Amino acid sequence: MMRRVLASSRYIMIIPVIGTFLGSVALILYEAIALCSSFIDTIRDGSVSAKSVKIFAVGIVEAVDVFLIGIAVYIISIGLYSLFIDDKLPLPKWLEVHNLEDLKGNLVSVVIAVLAVLFLREVVAWEGSSDIAAFGAGLALVVAALTFFLMKNNARRR
Repeated sequence: MMRRVLASSRYIMIIPVIGTFLGSVALILYEAIALCSSFIDTIRDGSVSAKSVKIFAVGIVEAVDVFLIGIAVYIISIGLYSLFIDDKLPLPKWLEVHNLEDLKGNLVSVVIAVLAVLFLREVVAWEGSSDIAAFGAGLALVVAALTFFLMKNNARRR
């Protein structure tokens, strides 16, 4: 009896699967709408200058950042579903999740990409009034730590 209850309890994970899936869809759709709106506003304004192009470029980089976060949440959703509900889900090799370490590795990879986009956004928006090198060094330390985590995680699996 207890064995059957515990085996069936894995389906409670459908709640975070649905929640993260809906969250990723909402993020992606919202940012797509915001990006289209920004594009329409830029055309409507009709001003073509170095500053307006820079502002538009920063908006695009910020959109990429939000899309990457949406992708990370989607990867979590797929990973949780694959781990707890259906391990036979047909996925590309890079998205296959066999344990929580794989899921963490996928997530950390996307976090590194998001941090890179964050730094790119700051560089594009930088007007020389702040110390961007300190910000870049801080991000570099975080990326180095995450990369070390990935390397250690991959070495442990071999």
